[in-house]
Amino acid sequence: MRQNRNRNTVICHFFRLAMVVGLVLAASCANAQDAIPETAIPDQHSIPAYSSNEIKHLMKFVPIDNPMPSSFRETAENVIQDPTGSLNPFWAKLTMLDRPLRIVHIGDSHVRGHVFPYVMRLCLEDDFGGRAVEQTPVTYQTSGIATETGENGIVYHMLGVNGATYRSFATPERLDEIASLCPDLIIISFGTNEAHARNYDAYQHLSAMKYLVNTLKKSCPNTVFLLTTPPGAYVRVGRRGRTINPRTPSVVANELKFARENDLAVWNMYDIVGGKKRACLNWSAADYFKKDKIHFTLDGYKIQGLLLHEAFIKAYNRYVGDRLAQAN
Repeated sequence: MRQNRNRNTVICHFFRLAMVVGLVLAASCANAQDAIPETAIPDQHSIPAYSSNEIKHLMKFVPIDNPMPSSFRETAENVIQDPTGSLNPFWAKLTMLDRPLRIVHIGDSHVRGHVFPYVMRLCLEDDFGGRAVEQTPVTYQTSGIATETGENGIVYHMLGVNGATYRSFATPERLDEIASLCPDLIIISFGTNEAHARNYDAYQHLSAMKYLVNTLKKSCPNTVFLLTTPPGAYVRVGRRGRTINPRTPSVVANELKFARENDLAVWNMYDIVGGKKRACLNWSAADYFKKDKIHFTLDGYKIQGLLLHEAFIKAYNRYVGDRLAQAN
């Protein structure tokens, strides 16, 4: 049964950071999207998965809320698909958290705007502790690379490039930068720009995904991967008109196929928020799109970050539950 319960700790965390560092983004930045959030969205229909708030001890469940907007229609269960348990090595490290645990989130402008991944970062720091990184200002103009303190905890790096695709991101310089961060988990968020190519080629897309992931596997052999699908977008029709991008379902299907064939975990945001029939309509009806109908408002990116966090913690809690059941 849904209950009204604010994420007070996250809200306080956001507010404290905003007051200390005065995080502001220039609204005029091209493709910058939004300001870094000052507070998390108050949850209007949260579901406490477990009663315990103790999250710093070994093998404990983490309380999680349901941030799905109540206005969204025909949504799917917000879960990470990982039938082979590819993320289990990371969950095992997270239950111990006896060193800095590093996550590198790479992607296109949705990641480059920092808000979507930054919400995820702050939520995880709230769950597991933020002492592993310096709490320094994060704006559109600053780097998304976190500065480590040497303490145990979550280290969450954000590496986004406007207009990026799987293929364009896979330069030697960027791949070397990712490897140098020694990630335990790499979150990969592309697809929006692939879907905007009028001559989209599924085979080329598949080849680009394979090259990026396989190259990173070679340089980061102890790393696991989580793919995320695009949220959905519109494309121009004529000078002023826009219609739902008809290529997004093909891009998503190809990414799901790649994940399935390569035993990779995937968070299918597109289908979770309504898929081909409702995703764009849900974002649009809630005024979460910016004027270009590609990028999102501050609140839109907050929702995406909170949804990713919910699915992430659900998967972690499932792992913890399975381990406890085995121990008994």
